[in-house]
Amino acid sequence: MLSPLVSVICISHNHGRYIEEALMSVMNQTHDNMEIIIVDDGSSDHSPQVIRQFISKYPYVQAIFLPERLGNCKAFNRGLEKVQGDFIIDLAADDVLLSNRVREGLNCFQKHGGDYGVHFTDATYIDADGKVLRNHYKRDKKGRLKHPVPEGMIYEHLLARYFICTPTMMVRRSIYDLLGGYDAELSYEDFDFWIRSGKTTQYCYTDKILVKKRLLTGSLSSRQYEKGSQMLHSTYLVCLKAEKLNETRPEKLALVQRVQYELRKALLTGNYKSAHDFSSLLLRNLEFGIRRTLVFLLYRILKAAVRNG
Repeated sequence: MLSPLVSVICISHNHGRYIEEALMSVMNQTHDNMEIIIVDDGSSDHSPQVIRQFISKYPYVQAIFLPERLGNCKAFNRGLEKVQGDFIIDLAADDVLLSNRVREGLNCFQKHGGDYGVHFTDATYIDADGKVLRNHYKRDKKGRLKHPVPEGMIYEHLLARYFICTPTMMVRRSIYDLLGGYDAELSYEDFDFWIRSGKTTQYCYTDKILVKKRLLTGSLSSRQYEKGSQMLHSTYLVCLKAEKLNETRPEKLALVQRVQYELRKALLTGNYKSAHDFSSLLLRNLEFGIRRTLVFLLYRILKAAVRNG
């Protein structure tokens, strides 16, 4: 494979403490044909100053400073408008790429061919100070995966459960072009991207730790199941998309598995409006039997509870 241009869109919102490390992890890639587009999503900390200092050293790095916060999906789409590369990495400004991440991804794409549009890897989770917490995938004492990682046309797996560490993905630009970027109406991006792309392209995996994912208190992912969470409503909207995309019984069963999980989470966290929505969706997709009867009763209870405030 010739040396393709790989574009990294780095989204920052109040990541002043971490963004230079994230950007330097791109600069230190063993693949040398890289493009960096920084999108500061209305930061109120010193992130803009750090970014300006960085681009003063590396003037070929592009930066977009949004006057107010738009959210990850809209901010990413702003960066996507400027992309020139054939492959894209969506990098949060508190995460870190290991030096061989891009080269490993390109090698995997070359091995599998053009039918594969998404590459992903294992990751290490780190805390605010960079201390290693754990790996994304569970391994035995010899370092071998305890459970196989799905590859290929894996739409049903992507629908049924969460198993890809989002910042490990590298995506062909053609996939983003086909999807029109992220859905700007949603409050987070990865589940919707997996569902829409999973119907159109194959996924390939490299069994190596190539990314450090930082876990921070108060991050977007940590607030997914807070009471009143808009992320839960976004999950419901993506499930509605999946319902329309589904064509086979296994796909329908995968949706049922996902909705059952989200319904339990909504009930446990007191998100009764979302629980009502998920129970309605589950009711439509369950086959006849006692479980369907129980879901119908739950739906009626939640409907009354939502109506009565």
